[in-house]
Amino acid sequence: MSNSEAQSEYSVLIVDDHPIVRQGYHMLIESEPDLNVCGEAFDFDSALQAIEETKPDVALIDISLKGTNGLDLIKIIRRTYDLPILVISIHDENLYAERALRTGANGYIMKHEATEKVLSAIREVLSGKMYLSEQVGTDLLQKIVTGESLNPENLLSKLSNREFEVYQYIGQGLTTKDIAQKMELSIKTIESHRAHIKKKLKLKSSNELVKHSVEWAQTQKG
Repeated sequence: MSNSEAQSEYSVLIVDDHPIVRQGYHMLIESEPDLNVCGEAFDFDSALQAIEETKPDVALIDISLKGTNGLDLIKIIRRTYDLPILVISIHDENLYAERALRTGANGYIMKHEATEKVLSAIREVLSGKMYLSEQVGTDLLQKIVTGESLNPENLLSKLSNREFEVYQYIGQGLTTKDIAQKMELSIKTIESHRAHIKKKLKLKSSNELVKHSVEWAQTQKG
């Protein structure tokens, strides 16, 4: 391959904890003449290692990685590397897209979108642009104009990234002690986050918080 041909190709790192999903994106990307897959990763540590080893032009990241908060991964990548990030997820775009962009992602696309849109999103991010669905892009513009929160009726949007992470772990059935160990924080700090979450979500008790988070977690499975 000539130098000019090599320069016309962009390398993509795929970060997803489902092997079948990674294989699907690998085949899709490799079918394009201007894109190639330089590596794959399945969690926080393997993603950072792959970035160091492969030096990708863009990272395609699932926001929900097993044992890992994808938002924290995005934050670390943004802080350490000059690397565009496209989040691809099963989760509600109205809730996660704004949060992902605030954390440092360059775009957000749902996994159920057509393959053509996934490829378009990758190229948009590679070109230095932001990528969102038309609807969420419109909503974000509205937020900028009015100062309101995206999807304001959803109280989860009021949680900070750290509070949202605690909320997710509660929904997975983890105790306060478990969450403290997982996040490497004190039990007192987690209890404080729980109190803030209850206040923001207008919940009266810990039992209501657990019920609320578990029911939400069930809607996110897929």
